[in-house]
Amino acid sequence: MNMRNRVLPAEWYEQSMVQLTFPHADTDWADVLEEAIACFVTIAEAIAARQKVLVVCADTAMVAGLLGNCPSENLVLINLPSNDTWARDHAAITVLEDGVPTWLDFKFNGWGLKFAADKDNLLTQQLVQKGMLSAPIRYENHLNFVLEGGSMESDGMGTILTTAACLLSPNRNGGYSRAEIEIYLQNAFGAKRLLWLHDGYLAGDDTDSHIDTLARFCDERTIAYVKCDDPSDEHFEALQKNGNGIETFRTLEGLPYRLVALPMAIPMYENGHRLPATYANFLIINGAVLLPFYNSPRDAEAKQVLENIFPDREIIGIDCSVLVKQHGSLHCVTMQYPKEVIV
Repeated sequence: MNMRNRVLPAEWYEQSMVQLTFPHADTDWADVLEEAIACFVTIAEAIAARQKVLVVCADTAMVAGLLGNCPSENLVLINLPSNDTWARDHAAITVLEDGVPTWLDFKFNGWGLKFAADKDNLLTQQLVQKGMLSAPIRYENHLNFVLEGGSMESDGMGTILTTAACLLSPNRNGGYSRAEIEIYLQNAFGAKRLLWLHDGYLAGDDTDSHIDTLARFCDERTIAYVKCDDPSDEHFEALQKNGNGIETFRTLEGLPYRLVALPMAIPMYENGHRLPATYANFLIINGAVLLPFYNSPRDAEAKQVLENIFPDREIIGIDCSVLVKQHGSLHCVTMQYPKEVIV
């Protein structure tokens, strides 16, 4: 296939909708289901005020009642079975080829065989089979290759930012060398290059250091990254190295990136285990940025940082304290689709 005109849109590219896969009693949210649902409702309402929300759920009638404050024209509900709710990692990744959208359906294997994912791995195919996509959108099967949306960032210009710990995990694509993975992703996404981070992690993270917990493209020349200023914090050394690695990156034009430090979230614990709270897990939507809050004084600091990065977008803080109890946050439970994807 000729990939010369294929591009993976950046998250700030105009969107048609965002997917949520809703919590239900058979997910790991069972013990905190009411709290989790309340968080998802808040996220859905913030998105639906600006664009469509595609909600995959176990009970459309119940969820429709919960989302009664969302404009009906911006709400698309579909009943499908799911293991869990991490749409970022089981949903389709959309590329544009000559302006025509194509859903790339990669294999989701529960972050390297850690959790059951058989139902989640079928969701994209089932959405296609149910006629959710309007022509001329295409579907492309990549179920022979494990890839999660949270493991990569695109600048929309041909650069993919990722972490070696995740993409080179032997429980994902252990039969591939780093060079083979690079070639595969360059072909799939029409990418010109991959930028690899080799340090940085968050305690409690199940994803093997997804890039969307550590560093994010905010525009073609700006990278926001998590910085730890506390030498007593277990993350201090790794995140210092991570920042040093980002400083070596150059744009496609050979210029240094504008680097903006995000504060390290105040430590949060559940049953004595640290949770992977991070302000890097924000979601860019049309006209706004949804920022995870953690009932912390640093919430306001993180919001101020993003207001400086995104002066033309409203920064909306959403309490995601419950999401980190299952080791994810706001970006992890969402997947955006570019404006060319029509439902």
